[in-house]
Parts: sequence; structure tokens; C-alpha cells
Amino acid sequence: MLTTLELRPSFGFGDRLGLATPGHIAAVKGTNFAPIFAQQSVRENARTRRTPQQVMDDALRAVEAAGWDAPWGADADHLKTVADMKSFVDAGFTFFTVDPGDHVDNAADIDSIQILREKTAAQKWEERSSIYLASANEQPWGVFNEERLLRAIAKYGKAIDHTIMMYQQLKEMKDSFDFEASVDETEAPTTPLEHYFIVNELTRAGVNFTSLAPRFIGRFEKGVDYIGDLDALDIELAKHAAVTKHFSTYKLSLHSGSDKFSVYPLIAKHWGKLLHVKTAGTSYLEALRTLAVKEPALFGRIWKMSLEKYPAERATYHVSGELDKVQAGLAPADLLNDFHARQILHVTFGSALILFGNEIHGRLKKHADAYTENLQIHFAKHLDLLK
Repeated sequence: MLTTLELRPSFGFGDRLGLATPGHIAAVKGTNFAPIFAQQSVRENARTRRTPQQVMDDALRAVEAAGWDAPWGADADHLKTVADMKSFVDAGFTFFTVDPGDHVDNAADIDSIQILREKTAAQKWEERSSIYLASANEQPWGVFNEERLLRAIAKYGKAIDHTIMMYQQLKEMKDSFDFEASVDETEAPTTPLEHYFIVNELTRAGVNFTSLAPRFIGRFEKGVDYIGDLDALDIELAKHAAVTKHFSTYKLSLHSGSDKFSVYPLIAKHWGKLLHVKTAGTSYLEALRTLAVKEPALFGRIWKMSLEKYPAERATYHVSGELDKVQAGLAPADLLNDFHARQILHVTFGSALILFGNEIHGRLKKHADAYTENLQIHFAKHLDLLK
């Protein structure tokens, strides 16, 4: 049943090929997670040359073929403008992720007090300062003083305004929906105090949001495990979780959530069931794993192209994979276990589908059982660690 998922624990399965949903169903069946089977961003649709309606239709066909009758959702991911939303609304999507990252002022973390005052005065937010400076009582997420408040307002004020505007416009288009605010694709991490500020301002503005994706410390890069100090992350997550618990009205959303195996136990420890995890490119990588074993010649052509295209196509992703650091002499399937090769293959998916799309689809349909099995095995690793 396609529906809003609200505060159910949920897991987003991105499917860039329109062929992965059978494997996603096999993986999520019997777990406590409500799945999102149709999940695509405007950026991904542009690169795959698919429409929101095609994404929805592919998921619906697989759901109907599998006889899935439990709740599931459809996520219009990383929406930046009002114009982005209409085609997803028309296609029946139930979950809308707004990305106001273009309006986040990362320089606010290092600006002088004078510059911060100028920036916040221009936003006319000074009258709200009493809300945050009235109490000096320390909270698990920290306490505001003038400088911290000025930085929060300067950094996130315009992004909050944009999110409120997007929510209000969406309400005019659709009666019922899950709504997520995402500030994860920014240069600077979201502090727990800033997390509190964002949630409080959205709540005060009447935004009924289902989930929030902060930008955590360390690096949550595409297709690989967490890069950073896990002990420091654990301490920071506890403070973020205190904010979520204080409001108890929304879920924590983990973006670039695929393959973060070292982080999942911490996320489960701190948020329990108030959790949404979003994955995307890892299902494409499992498609390539299938081809590497079943169709090595085709995979070899994809790999050669990916090496050529990676320097340009990495520009729109937060990745650190390097061409000259791929382990030499790896068999095709073993490239999918190499940090650098995974990122090279991950971000060049658009070019792969333009050049080899028909072949990729045809061969994966031929080896559908193997692709489904690889997806089931891979996502079982994710879901088992999130229990």
C-alpha cells in the first residue's frame, strides 16, 4: 500500500535502473522497517534520463508482482525549488525531501562577530533572540550565547526560510505527505545546538516535518563506510539524539546511508525506531557486481569508461576516491570491494547508462535472479545492524 510512513522506522532504497525493487523487497521482508521503493532525486533523474512517473511505474510493477501489501513510500529526493516538486506530486510520490543547502552560509562558522551581526540584521531575526538567550541553563545539546546564536541564524536562517516556503507551497499541491528537511550536503557540520535551532524554528513556523537530515562530523561519502573518529561521532550523536528526544516529533534521517556499517550500531543505539536511512548508488554497484561476474566483458567496458569520466563527474559529489589508488591487478568482481574503485564506479553511473544503458538493462534482466540475490545479501547487512 503506497502511503505516508510518518514515524515508522523506514529505509529508502534508491533504484537508478528500475530493476532493483525485487531485491529490495526480498531484503526488507520480515524486518521492522517500512520501505521506500521509489526514491530518486532531480539530479539522479537527469543523469538516468528517467522521469518521476517512470520511477514510480517501475516500483509499482515490482510491488504488484511480488504481492507486497504492507505500507511503502515514494521519496522525491533533494528538491531544491518549487518547480522541482510538481512532477513528483503528479506521479503520486508520498515523501518529499527538501534540500536548502544552497541557502546555508558555511562561512558563518568563521565570520567575525561584526559580520555575523550584519548578516543577521539583514535577515531581521534579531527580535527572536530572546527565545534563545532567555535561559542560560546548560542542555545536552549545549546552550546559546550571543555568538552561537548569531552563527546559527547566519548559517541556517535563509535555509530555514526556504524550507518553510517549500513546505507551504507543497501543502497547496498535496493534502497528505511526509516531509523531510535535509542539510546534510553542506561543507560545515551541523552542531547539536544548530540542530535544535533548525527544529525549533521549523516547529514554530508550523512545518509538520517527518524527518531531518543534519550534516554530522566526519565524512559520509558515497558507497563506502564512514571516514572519521567513531568515538567522537558517538559522543556527538548522543547530543543530536537528545534534541530529537526533546521534541519527539520527527525521525533522524541518515543520508549517504549506504555501506556505513560501522555507524549503524551507533545510529540504532541513539535513535532506536525514530530513524530513516537513505541509500541510493549502492544498488547500482550491486548491479555492477552482478555484471562483473556474469558479463565481465561488458563490465570491463564500463570500468574503462568510468576511469575516463571520473575526474569530471566527481565534482558534484563528496567523494575522496582517487584513480591512482585503486589496487592493481584486481579481478572485475573484486573492484567492487575496493574503496577507490567503488567511488569511481558510483559517480559515473550517468555516463554508464547513456553509453551502455540498453546492454546493462538487457543483461541484468537475463541475470535477474543473481541481481536480486546480490541485493538481498547486501541490504541484509545494512538492516541487521540497524535492529
